[in-house]
Amino acid sequence: MFKDKVLLITGGTGSFGNAVLKRFLNSDIREIRIFSRDEKKQDDMRHQLQNFKVKFYIGDVRDKRSVDGAMFGVDYVFHAAALKQVPSCEFFPMQAVLTNVIGTENVLDSAIQHGVKNVVILSTDKAAYPINSMGISKAMMEKVAIAKGRQLGESAATTICCTRYGNVMASRGSVIPLWMEQMVKKEVITITDPNMTRFMMTLEDAVDLVIYAFQNGNNGDLFVQKAPAATLDVLATSLKELLHSDTEIKVIGTRHGEKLYETLVTREEMARSEDKGNYFRIPCDTRDLNYDKFFEKGQKEVSVIDDYHSHNTNRLTVEGMKQLLLKLDIVKSAIR
Repeated sequence: MFKDKVLLITGGTGSFGNAVLKRFLNSDIREIRIFSRDEKKQDDMRHQLQNFKVKFYIGDVRDKRSVDGAMFGVDYVFHAAALKQVPSCEFFPMQAVLTNVIGTENVLDSAIQHGVKNVVILSTDKAAYPINSMGISKAMMEKVAIAKGRQLGESAATTICCTRYGNVMASRGSVIPLWMEQMVKKEVITITDPNMTRFMMTLEDAVDLVIYAFQNGNNGDLFVQKAPAATLDVLATSLKELLHSDTEIKVIGTRHGEKLYETLVTREEMARSEDKGNYFRIPCDTRDLNYDKFFEKGQKEVSVIDDYHSHNTNRLTVEGMKQLLLKLDIVKSAIR
């Protein structure tokens, strides 16, 4: 599918974009374009990789002209550029809108205009029943992408779909590197709420979801990977045991916009989802603006279906969490 093709990764200098890049570097893809506004990270990547397949483009998804400059001749787009930090988006919500919503529309419009085959957009569990600015902007991002996919239809030259994922362990902003640093320095480990649950995915799992979406997506689809979850208490205990740390744990209370648990698939989405084994496929809602007919016929099943969230998925024990943590390079290098 990707042989001799060109892939554009927006936000390619972030942890997720980096993971996708590394997966494709060893494939027979012809060219990978990294698009981001961070010239320092691009320069670091350029020196580290020294790979003729990788081309770098400075730009911002908020500026469609810079997106157009990187889009010419592209076959596939993985859109990872976003503002992702919950506290900063809470204080600067319009910045989240400009990047996550308007920036996404710029990428989609450019991809359609340039005849890109497939666009896969990266979303988050915080977009389901959002309570914070980051989640709300990501939910709107999904709505923009799904609406454009619905308008294009199944026979269009460009296919647009979304991937929604839970907590990616050890990615930028993850609590794991913070806690590991606190343990090494013999500082108190700060936990917001020990009973808080989060989905646990490795970056490799997350990349698998992206590739699955490229290979199986139809216009307007949303893909979710099934994932285990753990309480923050289990996660902290697992790290302490792996690092042989006796550091004290201090509960400090929730931060701006945090939830007790995260939802990956809402019950409204579960009502029309397709179980694909390791994944859920949620096709777009094809109902039109002729609302009158829905006064007589609705979806009764929505009332009896549960959400798919981190409180009711497979819950990891300390031993199970340790096995998952041992897949992370940052943990493996720390215990050598």
